[in-house]
Amino acid sequence: MTQSEELFARAQRLIPGGVNSPVRAFKAVGGTPLFIRKAEGARVWDADGRGFIDYLGSWGPLILGHAHPSVLEAITQAAAKGTSYGAPCAAEVELADRVTRLVPSIQKVRFVSSGTEATMSALRLARAFTGRRKILKFEGCYHGHADALLVAAGSGVATLGIPGSPGVPEGTVADTIVAPYNDLGAVERVAGEHGRDLAAVIVEPVAGNMGCVPPRDGYLQGLRDMTTRAGALLVFDEVITGFRLSTGGAQVLYGVKPDLTCLGKIIGGGLPVGAYGGRAEIMDQVAPSGPVYQAGTLSGNPLAMAAGIATIDLLQRAGTYKRLDTLAARLHAGLLGAREEADVKVTINRVGSMITLFFTPGPVVDYATAKKSDTALFARFFHGLLA
Repeated sequence: MTQSEELFARAQRLIPGGVNSPVRAFKAVGGTPLFIRKAEGARVWDADGRGFIDYLGSWGPLILGHAHPSVLEAITQAAAKGTSYGAPCAAEVELADRVTRLVPSIQKVRFVSSGTEATMSALRLARAFTGRRKILKFEGCYHGHADALLVAAGSGVATLGIPGSPGVPEGTVADTIVAPYNDLGAVERVAGEHGRDLAAVIVEPVAGNMGCVPPRDGYLQGLRDMTTRAGALLVFDEVITGFRLSTGGAQVLYGVKPDLTCLGKIIGGGLPVGAYGGRAEIMDQVAPSGPVYQAGTLSGNPLAMAAGIATIDLLQRAGTYKRLDTLAARLHAGLLGAREEADVKVTINRVGSMITLFFTPGPVVDYATAKKSDTALFARFFHGLLA
């Protein structure tokens, strides 16, 4: 029995499913998850000492690689002064300054401790600001595990939500509408039926949860136009795309400015973090400036702020994103070559350093087409990479 197998067996007796986030359990691909002992740069080593090239990057935060010396130094220096204060600190102001300078839609920002907190808080704020109830989200887009967003789509083109998890009451998702991603016609139908009560549209500007699915030409601008006409807020969930596709995220890449933006992952440099921000008139509704309540014991904690500052400062160096795109393009080309050599029907979607292989002839443009992937073949591919 390997060390990972022994640790997983022990973990299953102590932790639900043996993991602290479900995707780590390998249930979709089978086998025993690897327990990681250490990581550095682009490599990780498991509990048995086997080394691997890491294409995961802790699900996105580690854009600079594992244990980057500058980030470690920033964390070490911050930790030596205390790990949490329960009071404001200068690092919060410094990171906020960088975020508001670099992300076009954000005039003011509130830090939280996770992407789920960010989206949950942003939608509460949208409802309060507009005085409306309904939220539109899209199939295959993930915005954290807040009850109102754990929604399963019905069979219609655009349907009112039904609970996507036990423990979520029907009433909690009754005001969540689900439509297909990349389908402006469905969005217009929602606007026609629910526009007067629509508080916000929330979207991953480049879908990441269902695999990398780029927006069709004009899709994001179409969402911007519809929400403006309807008097609803457009919320970009840039937890994945923020500071990955550019220092200003997908909104800079595609030239579309939302009303609110949610961030996470990269802005914490590998430590727990989230943020939501937008126009000052909207953000000034958040307590203590306004009546919309949101709070957190570890929000703006000095370690995550220090790691985020160090990460963003490095990302602003000239040529960083050009090099990142060049490396991703090289990987993309290699995968295309391997596809031809193996004569396997694979669709490869890429936007910047976001890249996904779908084992289907494609194209993959939404959740329905993503679900056509051969998951058994993907599982073989997955374990082949670990062999």
